[in-house]
Amino acid sequence: MRLPLRWTLPLAAAAILLITTGGRQTIGLFVAPLDQATGLGIVSISLAVAIGQFVWGAAQPFFGALADRYGAGRVIVIGGILLALGMAAIPFVHTEGELIGALGIVSAIGAGAASFSILIGSMMQRLPPERRSFAAGFVNAGGSLGQFVFAPIVQAIISGFGWMTAMFAVAGASLLMIPFAWPLRRREPLHVTTGAVAMPVTTLRAQLRLAAAEPSYWLLHLGFFTCGFHVAFLVTHLPGEVSLCGLSPSISANSLAIIGLANVAGSLGAGWLGNHYRMKHLLFWIYLTRAVAVLLYLMAPKTALTFYVFAAALGVSYLATVPPTAGLVGKLFGVQYLATLFGLTLLSHQLGGFYGAWLGGLAVANFGDYNWMWYADALLATMAALSNLPIREARIVRAPAVAAAAE
Repeated sequence: MRLPLRWTLPLAAAAILLITTGGRQTIGLFVAPLDQATGLGIVSISLAVAIGQFVWGAAQPFFGALADRYGAGRVIVIGGILLALGMAAIPFVHTEGELIGALGIVSAIGAGAASFSILIGSMMQRLPPERRSFAAGFVNAGGSLGQFVFAPIVQAIISGFGWMTAMFAVAGASLLMIPFAWPLRRREPLHVTTGAVAMPVTTLRAQLRLAAAEPSYWLLHLGFFTCGFHVAFLVTHLPGEVSLCGLSPSISANSLAIIGLANVAGSLGAGWLGNHYRMKHLLFWIYLTRAVAVLLYLMAPKTALTFYVFAAALGVSYLATVPPTAGLVGKLFGVQYLATLFGLTLLSHQLGGFYGAWLGGLAVANFGDYNWMWYADALLATMAALSNLPIREARIVRAPAVAAAAE
């Protein structure tokens, strides 16, 4: 029995993001064993991870433009192959340059070709407006579920068979996304609409000029930069924080898994709430929740229970910023070039990710702990919350007839 389009597309996109995110967001579990095996040091490894965060983001608007023009299916197949090749090459590296090439460039480009902007953009182009917000949350939840699934499995393989075997397993799993690209192969958008501030456009260049002149778009970039800083710092250095507290590596894997599981609920909730409340207000509360959670963590005793509660609290807001951010881009400019425009916001996200991963390594190398990073994270989250309030977004209209006319 064939699934209807409204379920086929989100399920395929969620499955692909589960694999992409599951592999990339558990990289922190490899930092310590990679350091022990190569002797490269935490700063060099953090730099490679940071470059990977940036390249992951930089690749998304490029591949988003290709997906907007030629369809997402081909782009995703390329991404799966490159991600697998890059991850499979990591066990053979000996120098910082080789690690940057494998982890920071090849695998990151592959991840960028099969990540948020391509998947959410392609899906939202082909679904009616009333289904887009929840569908974006559903796809995003797939990525969070990937972290929940991959983290304990990867840690178990590292403990039982070594980090190299675990890395090869992640590389092999990356190829599983290729069959899921089939439902996304079409390039014709089925439900292209213009946005709240956009006049009908026919070229990508005209759309980019329009976006560059819109202050609300830049405020989204600012908030998403902070999101990237926060996420990359956590996935790269949370295992190191757990180790500094004298706790078992299994607590790191369990914490990452809890973050992923909690964000399944957070992503679905954000997608559903985006149909009922203004998305800029959702982003305000999501970022503010992060700041409060970090400050409470700093005051709490560093026990396994603390890390699990902290992971659950952060997990609800972890990547829940993605559906409302994508939704706001769609509201502002329509969905014709959503993969490209949302890809550019993800470039800002991953620029923040570069600093989150890199500065975390510098902090622990120079100060012996991550305290200054936690304070910076809380401050940036507060600033991101406030930056979303001036965004120009129309109020939610409850009357069906008026809402239909607005679409």
